[in-house]
Amino acid sequence: MTADPVVSREPPPQVQDSFGAERSADDPEGSICKLAIIITCFNYSQFIRHAVESVLSQKCRQCQILVIDDGSTDGSWEVIRELGVRAFRLANGGQRKACLFGLEQTQAPFVLFLDADDELLSGALEVIITNLDDGVAKLQFPLKRIDGDGNVISGPIPELQAFRGRELAGQVLRTGVYATPPTSGNVFRRDVCELLKDADYDRAVDGIILFAAPFIGDVVSLPQPLGLYRVHDRNDSGFGDELNTQALHRDLQRFVARTEHLRRILPGYGYQSGLVSAEHAYFYRERRFYLAVAEDERISFASLSGLVGRLWRDKNPLGMKVSMTLFFTAISLLPRDRARKALAYRLGAGTRSTRGLIRALT
Repeated sequence: MTADPVVSREPPPQVQDSFGAERSADDPEGSICKLAIIITCFNYSQFIRHAVESVLSQKCRQCQILVIDDGSTDGSWEVIRELGVRAFRLANGGQRKACLFGLEQTQAPFVLFLDADDELLSGALEVIITNLDDGVAKLQFPLKRIDGDGNVISGPIPELQAFRGRELAGQVLRTGVYATPPTSGNVFRRDVCELLKDADYDRAVDGIILFAAPFIGDVVSLPQPLGLYRVHDRNDSGFGDELNTQALHRDLQRFVARTEHLRRILPGYGYQSGLVSAEHAYFYRERRFYLAVAEDERISFASLSGLVGRLWRDKNPLGMKVSMTLFFTAISLLPRDRARKALAYRLGAGTRSTRGLIRALT
């Protein structure tokens, strides 16, 4: 993958195009590339260079990189222009709109939405390309956590088993979710990405396409980490050292809207019924429980028992069932200030342990 000369032309309103070619730069035939890596950036001037160079350094002949600056005000656009990649600058509209704009600029059959604060590991693109074919709706791989300075702070998240198939569809029907990597750990077939056009309830892309993919084609799961997920004080998870009730409300609203979106489209893929209602799903009950703690509501026995009952009815590992039951019970009984500290630790982006939880409570 090499950089073409910057092309000077009159940009359309609110858009600056710093690069001209739309095809794989290393392909003399000018054929459409197999994988587009779309990087959207909003005020990540300190990280965007690392993200772009982690792609360019792999010189993947079947890959194309596009960078979409989502109205940054911190100098990100100036950094992006220095990198000599195909790039556009938009008025700020959120990740989903920026990714959809990027999708319109490429005809690649597969897309990886790489967050501007994340990176790909050396050799990742070769592994990804080898595992893509027309039957794949989504490919996923774990990410190692790094800190703001690029130091590795944990092993791969999540831990994934190697498989290929549609078995995750059953889990989505039962629970509405499954364990999936963050945005940068997923590759989607182009038609799956098209679902984002109707997801106007969401500003992010780590929603409907993750959970619709198992119904549309095969999911390929790779156990080896192929990227780096940066943990810092501006992660969009919405959770840090202090509880963010707004983020919890957002999670609940997104989950309900996404579940209804999924329910509408499943008949088109041959699934007529069976999707759990959002309010009965374990994810919804868990987040609603957390919100009650965050807002100092009284935790009733009915609320606790309903959550634990849902936890044990779902097909979760026994160790998770036991540990989460103990955690839910503990924060129900703890004084409110301690309960909030425990919950903030649980929802934080860093690595968690029993020792860490104890420290968080002191």
